[in-house]
Amino acid sequence: MFARDQWGGTFEITGDSMTDYDERSRELDIDRAALPGPTLEETQQSWLLGHGEQMKKTEYVDLGCIVFTTKAFKWIVGICIGCALFVGLVVLIAKLVPKHHPARLPPDNYTVALHKALMFFNEQKSGHLTKENNVSWRGDSGMQDGINSSSPPVNLVGGYYDAGDHIKFSFPGAFTMTMLSWSVIEYSQKYEAIGELSHVKEIIKWGTDYILKTFNSSATKIDRIYCQVGTGSKYSTTPDDQYCWMRPEDMDYVRPVSQCTVGSDLAAEMAAALAAASIVFKDDANYSKTLVKGATTLFNFSRTKRGQYSKINSEVKQYYNSTGYYDEFVWGGAWMYYATGKSTYLQLVTTLGIAKNARAFKGGASYGVFSWDNKLPGAQVLLSRLRIFLGPGYPYEDLLLSYQNQTAIVLCSYLPVFKSFNRTRGGLIQLNHGNPEPLQYVVNAAFLAVLYSDYLAAAGIPGWSCGPNYFSIQHLRDFATKQIDYILGKNPLSMSYVVGYGNHYPKHVHHRAASIPQNGVKSTCTGGYKWRDSPNPNPHVLTGAMVGGPDKFDGFHDARNNYNQTEPTIAGNAGLVAALIALSSGDNGKGLGIDKNTIFSSVPPMYPMEPPPPPPWNP
Repeated sequence: MFARDQWGGTFEITGDSMTDYDERSRELDIDRAALPGPTLEETQQSWLLGHGEQMKKTEYVDLGCIVFTTKAFKWIVGICIGCALFVGLVVLIAKLVPKHHPARLPPDNYTVALHKALMFFNEQKSGHLTKENNVSWRGDSGMQDGINSSSPPVNLVGGYYDAGDHIKFSFPGAFTMTMLSWSVIEYSQKYEAIGELSHVKEIIKWGTDYILKTFNSSATKIDRIYCQVGTGSKYSTTPDDQYCWMRPEDMDYVRPVSQCTVGSDLAAEMAAALAAASIVFKDDANYSKTLVKGATTLFNFSRTKRGQYSKINSEVKQYYNSTGYYDEFVWGGAWMYYATGKSTYLQLVTTLGIAKNARAFKGGASYGVFSWDNKLPGAQVLLSRLRIFLGPGYPYEDLLLSYQNQTAIVLCSYLPVFKSFNRTRGGLIQLNHGNPEPLQYVVNAAFLAVLYSDYLAAAGIPGWSCGPNYFSIQHLRDFATKQIDYILGKNPLSMSYVVGYGNHYPKHVHHRAASIPQNGVKSTCTGGYKWRDSPNPNPHVLTGAMVGGPDKFDGFHDARNNYNQTEPTIAGNAGLVAALIALSSGDNGKGLGIDKNTIFSSVPPMYPMEPPPPPPWNP
């Protein structure tokens, strides 16, 4: 059967046609398989993305802990490089631009005066002096002290001349070192800020090195102390340190050495000096241990060789007579406790009998007057410190509280409102009741007032009570400020009593070395009288020396032979240094306070004991 299509062909399928069709179909199938074409996944993606659009491949950067796309990684790297360049540019600009520091404030008056007051000790040195001493008109002196004038010979070269003469006294000399050390312990940051810490420590070491020579410091038990080098009665007519007026470098007369086989006051003060200095030099372990060992030996001597050293030395009685030694027991014992931490010393100073014998609870003309002779006011402040900051409690509390109460009373007596002491019209407190040389007592009182106010401030206590009245600590600073300002020139004469400070100060200081020119001509014992009696000013300025001071009417006669008013002492200058550093604001106006902890560096932790129970009650 034939079929016919509409276009005129036939639908008949012949064998040949079928064969051709099969061949063409096989060729077509092979060609299609050989042709590249999209995979199934790509085909599916093309269906999802739309006709003619295919997804691009994404590359990644694997850093191990985190994976970034390549594009993001490039952005992060670029940002980091840009930031680094920016920071580097800022640092470069900062280094190239000139720096403008804020102007430093000029030092306050107390700091200026302090720099000068410390120089006085350089001018008073005995022994071999190096160029670092920085006093051009002083040289080696006293190089045979004790060597050719003592039996057996002993090396007593060094130390400090006491005043305007050339005698070396161990009693006020030791007090001088104790005061300087105390000021360093409390205000070391201020000393460092004004650049004087190494200087004041060198001054102290010069003094303590000499003290160690005045007894057998290698022994644990001694039977004597060398208490004086040089001699001279005020009315002497033979060559000695009083009769002769000559430079110390030219001394050619015999300088006797005095020994003390009794002297509780002397030995306890010397022990205080070494103990306090051991805290100053705690960073030098070997030297500090040497000082503590010497202090222990001296304090044992003071307890076993009872008596006043000046009673067996009639000559020293003219100058530095001691009125008792129980105040030195309290003073020296307190310093021994701070230096060693041994409770036996604290038990001693808080013994009621010791306190009573030291007149801790009695008044009197000298009560509250801190000096080279009366250590009680200083000892009470020192022990009040222990109660304020550590509060050891029982069994020490009762006596420590009594010492602090007495300190409060003493400080109240300094205030003008109570009129316990007279004052000059210019405002100078008369702690020694109008007697000569008042300034040495004034500076000591000023130091105690500022120091105690700093204790209270550091403890967060705003003031203290004087009977029913309560006073802020500012009253103590005001008292000290007014007194020191008087000494520095705010007085009716506008006279600075510190040589070299200000424009108007004493020019005729009673001082042998400063009054004789250094002209290469050796002075003789009496040859220097022409300089002593000259109306001309001293050829050398005795920088920093605080003279004796005005009379009770604010009067002052600047004359070389007026030693009561124009002669300085190392003990007086030590009090001045302590008061000035306490009042100084430190470097660049920074208000630096006390160092609360250094003094307690050897004190072990304190665990107050339980007080005993009260006795049973009986009807």
